[in-house]
Amino acid sequence: MRKYLRWLFHGSDERSAFDVNDEERENIYEGLWGDKGFAFWLGGFHDIFTDEKANETAGEFARKKIRERVNDPEVADLLAPTDHLFGTKRQPMESGYFEAYNRPNVHLVDLKTCPIESFTESGIKTKDQEYEFDIVIFATGFDAVTGALNRIRIEGEGGKLLEDKWDEMPAAYLGMMSAGFPNMFISSGPHNQASFCNIPRCLEHNVEWITECMRYMNEHGYSRIDAMQDAEDARTEHVLESADGLLLTKTNNWFMGSNIPGKKRVFLNYVGGVPYYRKKCASVAAKDYTGFALD
Repeated sequence: MRKYLRWLFHGSDERSAFDVNDEERENIYEGLWGDKGFAFWLGGFHDIFTDEKANETAGEFARKKIRERVNDPEVADLLAPTDHLFGTKRQPMESGYFEAYNRPNVHLVDLKTCPIESFTESGIKTKDQEYEFDIVIFATGFDAVTGALNRIRIEGEGGKLLEDKWDEMPAAYLGMMSAGFPNMFISSGPHNQASFCNIPRCLEHNVEWITECMRYMNEHGYSRIDAMQDAEDARTEHVLESADGLLLTKTNNWFMGSNIPGKKRVFLNYVGGVPYYRKKCASVAAKDYTGFALD
């Protein structure tokens, strides 16, 4: 099972959404929906992520499913996403979420039409009224991929800060080392595969690859390693070309960093697939860590 998970890649249907008639397409979507997990998101027709019309067939099916689960049509319409193309934001792995809105003690407040004005001693005041709460839980999004490291003052060669480098272009060779910052290994860095796979398994791969690299350095008397800038640039170009044309890049989402005000809008992940990424990392290691400078 662990070996299977290491190489698992959610393959899509090679057919277009329009290679089948409406009834067959509906049956396929119903089957994927019933499979749970990421099946409906990643296992559908190949052009769902490249063609807006194909994407809309999946989006409308998902919205229909939401409406079937929420009793109040107005609440259902608010919960059925229309502000982004289907799948261009990470799909929630939920169970019973939409049914919660059928409970008498659960109310949906649309902050787009009724924004929060302030927090009060007893709760939250919106434009229209004040709500009393015992507990307020913040879930306001996160600064993905680069955010955690950018909050640390990490200084590389010549005094350059990692935050400043990544403000120009968030990049890391193989997603595990950024040029100009020697001996700083990163797990799940920019352009790593870890955001588009089973994340704990991909992080395991990162840690094992880094461990083997340090073992190689010790065995060969090296004490310093850094990514070469030309290798990082070539890898960055490949990563961005892989994402070119995908609808993922057309939406304001954390994949593009556009959920953070002022953050450079650029694709932060890698969509080439787990098998290719692992083979690339293995090839680099087998060739005595080509693309890295060891001293």
